[in-house]
Amino acid sequence: MTEIRFLHIADLHLDSPFKGISSIPQSKWKDIRESTFHALTNIIEFAVKNKPDFVLIVGDIYDGENRSLRAQALFQKGMEALQAKGIPVFICYGNHDHLSGNWVRFQLPDNVRVFGEEVETKTLHIKGNEIHISGFSYKERHILEEMHNHYPVSNGQHIHIGMLHGSVIGNDEHDVYAPFRKSDLIAKGYNYWALGHIHKRQTLHSDPPIVYPGNTQSRHRNEQGLKGFYEVTLTENKEILQFIPSSAFIYDEVEVSCEGIVHANELINHLEQTLKSYREANGNAIVELTLTDISDETSELIQGSSKEEWLSLIQESIEMGQSFIILKELHVNLPKKERKESNMLLEMMSEWDTFEWKHVLQDLYRHPKGSRYLPVIDEQFIDETMQEADQILSKVVDNQ
Repeated sequence: MTEIRFLHIADLHLDSPFKGISSIPQSKWKDIRESTFHALTNIIEFAVKNKPDFVLIVGDIYDGENRSLRAQALFQKGMEALQAKGIPVFICYGNHDHLSGNWVRFQLPDNVRVFGEEVETKTLHIKGNEIHISGFSYKERHILEEMHNHYPVSNGQHIHIGMLHGSVIGNDEHDVYAPFRKSDLIAKGYNYWALGHIHKRQTLHSDPPIVYPGNTQSRHRNEQGLKGFYEVTLTENKEILQFIPSSAFIYDEVEVSCEGIVHANELINHLEQTLKSYREANGNAIVELTLTDISDETSELIQGSSKEEWLSLIQESIEMGQSFIILKELHVNLPKKERKESNMLLEMMSEWDTFEWKHVLQDLYRHPKGSRYLPVIDEQFIDETMQEADQILSKVVDNQ
């Protein structure tokens, strides 16, 4: 086998609606909504520059079954750019962009080969190698059948790659579609399994590689860290996977020590420098900021204004031209002594006997309609109520 090199891409989710961005400055909404398209542009530019032997796109190119006209037009232009460089592309559609959706059809260029609803194998000749690529596209959104059963077993004479948009049986991170076990895929004897559907980058098996590249752009706080795709090199004796970032920005959590800070200008300058350094190291990001090492003086300083006012002021101070760091949330880890009043209340409640509990709750229990739904005031009731009170008071302090 001579060396072959290809890109393994999945879950672009073009035109994703990006829910939950209302707390983000409106001036940045367009950048966020365009980010899946920017990720596609980054992928195409990498491919044009580095000229892989072929490209695999393993499902969920589009975020919805009714693919938007703009998303299709931009994807079409990307495929044409690859055609101009003679780069073949193999596509299978997933549960989000299944074949039963309604959309205005585009004719993809000749370099693009799309898998149908039945498992099939396409052949490609590269550098004297005959490469077999097996896969299928989702006919409808919910494919619950174990589709791997329809994939052929490799004869071992040629390079064989499987494309599968699905998830491991028992996985609870995503809806389980086209379920499989790792052993099912290993048994096919393929050189590489290009997976899609799970947005977390992970390698299920190394020999042969069974790989999720993750999605190409973070879309909410549960998709943290760098997002991108793999450049894969296969040789006779080894497989080399190089992760290539494509994100327009990332989601992340950043902790900042506030030790020794007692003035507002100190805090603002400290956060500004910290986030500037973060931006230089990690690029554009939407971050949740947690302030730690809070002294009594720092606590008094922070609680002198509302969280919303601090957020607005910090965001204004870190505006950085065309690049951006967006501050989505602010959390403050207050010292334990800030719970002094809460602890006093809990201590007082813990000293009540059953009679005192009944006395405190007498108005509630005398309600003519609601009282019949209330539990009996006994030791179990008191223990459970104390636990709930402790949890509620903890949240109140944490959210101050």
